[in-house]
Amino acid sequence: MFSSFLCVWGFFCCCFFVLFWVVFCFCRNINQVKAENETRISEFLLLGFSEEQELQPLLFGLFLSMYLVTVLGNLLIFLATISDSHLHTPMYFFLSNLSFVDICFASTTVPKMLVNIQTQSKVITYAGCITQMCFFVLFIVLDSLLLTVMAYDRFVAICHPLHYTVIMNPQLCGLLILMSWITSVLNSMLQSLMTLQLSFCADLEIPHFFCELNEMIHLACSDTFVNNMVMYFAAVLLDGGPLIGILYSYCRIVSSIRAISSTQGKYKAFSTCASHLLVVSIFYGTGLGVYLSSTMTQNSHSTTVASVMYTVVTPMLNPFIYSLRNKDIKGALTQFFRGKQ
Repeated sequence: MFSSFLCVWGFFCCCFFVLFWVVFCFCRNINQVKAENETRISEFLLLGFSEEQELQPLLFGLFLSMYLVTVLGNLLIFLATISDSHLHTPMYFFLSNLSFVDICFASTTVPKMLVNIQTQSKVITYAGCITQMCFFVLFIVLDSLLLTVMAYDRFVAICHPLHYTVIMNPQLCGLLILMSWITSVLNSMLQSLMTLQLSFCADLEIPHFFCELNEMIHLACSDTFVNNMVMYFAAVLLDGGPLIGILYSYCRIVSSIRAISSTQGKYKAFSTCASHLLVVSIFYGTGLGVYLSSTMTQNSHSTTVASVMYTVVTPMLNPFIYSLRNKDIKGALTQFFRGKQ
């Protein structure tokens, strides 16, 4: 059963991070004396997109508009799903969680970028940088895990429709969300605490518009072997694992849809997962684009621009993708606004 695989996979992830936590604490005690003698820096410089002054008002207006649309769109989806009793189903329960996480995801990076553009300052404090990195890692992993849970929900709905309400019971739904949060928090805290042990030298310029984990490790002048090992292993486990789960789910879904005899039945079954499939394609497609742009070119500007796609654009597009052709969401939003009048 695929649900058993998810539980085992989640348990393995938790064990992995607990194990590395123990190793990290051990190494931290060994290096404590050395760390106390090192000079701690107080701030970093976020280089952002462009230093041309005439472009700053345009960038500020563009990203402010995108951020407001992101927050408003996802907030409406969240409020609609919790206010309409007809949407109290596993699919919309997961969607409301995704909308909440997308708001937090965008709020991790965009507000600080807007403040820097408006004040014409590139400075971010050391504590602020570590905090931003911690929450960014938390919410991007949580996004990936929630998309995997939603893929499993569609898999059960299409491949096992008669047992859907039995399998996707409230206890399992809550457990899947809880496991996703625990795994994301453990990974985020581990990565952040390991970054705190790094020492930084004279080069404090981050060629990005936020404090990204990989950029922080590259800036360090101390040994980063363990940091890189944990970062890449966690990326394989928490990005590759969910992606494999999503691909498996959709392989089974496609197989089940092909077995449906009527064209109308095939269309109805596919329409229930089309929005999710599009969101997954955008999320992983842009993430892969950022990775390829960073490995194939040394131009940090192109990598920064590519990062906008999954940090700002994807959370902004999700509400439109899930609501434009969804009659349930449209009806819930209509009822929500009528109730406010």
